[in-house]
Amino acid sequence: MSEISLDTKYVENVLAGNNYIPDDNIVTVVFLALSLKKPVLIEGPPGTGKTELSKAISRAFKRDFFRVQCYEGITFEQIVGEWNYQKQLLSLEMSKIKKSEEDVFREEFFIKRPLLSSFMNQKDSVILIDEIDKADEEVESFLLEALGEKQITVNDLGTFDLKNDLLVIMTSNSQRQLLDETKDRCLYLFIDYPSFEREVEIVKSHTPEASSKLIESVVRVIQNIRKLNLIKTPSIRASVDWVRSLIIFNNGNLDEDSFEKTINVVIKNEDDKKKVLDNIKIK
Repeated sequence: MSEISLDTKYVENVLAGNNYIPDDNIVTVVFLALSLKKPVLIEGPPGTGKTELSKAISRAFKRDFFRVQCYEGITFEQIVGEWNYQKQLLSLEMSKIKKSEEDVFREEFFIKRPLLSSFMNQKDSVILIDEIDKADEEVESFLLEALGEKQITVNDLGTFDLKNDLLVIMTSNSQRQLLDETKDRCLYLFIDYPSFEREVEIVKSHTPEASSKLIESVVRVIQNIRKLNLIKTPSIRASVDWVRSLIIFNNGNLDEDSFEKTINVVIKNEDDKKKVLDNIKIK
C-alpha cells in the first residue's frame, strides 16, 4: 500500500467515498487489519454487506480484487489451480513428432485460480474467501497454512511466495463452526443489519435521485419487516432495489397501493409475502 497517513477517519472517509457507509466497528477493524496486516473474519446475517465491504476496500485503497467462492466439496485445484491436461497432451504429441523431449510440468501448463493469482500478483491486493463455512475443514486448514506461511506449494511445479501486501477477508454465515486456529489468526467483525440512520445513508449513497422522504419511508418499513419471523429477511440491497422500483413505478411514493404491488421486490417467498401483508400497514 502506498504511504498514506492511515487513521480511522481516513478509513471512514475513503470507504464512504466508495459507496460503503461503515459504522465505527467496521472502521476500527478495517484500520487495524491494514495496520497489522492481519486477515479479517466477518460473520453476520446474509445481505448485510459482508461481501461488499471487501470490494469497497479494494476500490478505496486501489488494490486488485480476487475472490474464492466456497461451496460444499470445493477442492485445492479450484482454489489454487490445476494442470491444463489437454495442453500437456498436445505438447507431448508435438514433441513425439519432433523427436524431442518436452517438460510439461512448467508454469505455462498450469491454470492459476484465484488464490495463487492473488499471491503472485505484483500489485497490493484483496482476496475475499467468501462463505468459508461451506468448505470442509481440510480446505480451511490448507488456506490457514498458505496464508500463515505466505507460501503455496504445487506438486511438480514448486513453491510460490507471496508477492504483495495481500489483505485476506473471509466471510461466514455460520453454517458450521470454524477451526479455532482460523479465529485465532483473524480479526473478528460481526456485521448485523444497520441502524435506521445508517441504512438511510447507505440507500442515499446508492440512490441519489431519490427524495429523503421516500428513502426514510422505505427503510422504516424494511426495518419493521425484518422484525417478523420470515424465511428470508430482506437485505440492504432490497432496500435499494425497492426505492429504485418505486421511482420507476409511481414516481417515488410509498402508499398502500404501491406497497402491495411492489412488495415482490423485497419479499422472495409466498408465505413471507402473506405474513408481511397481514402485519405491515402503510400509513
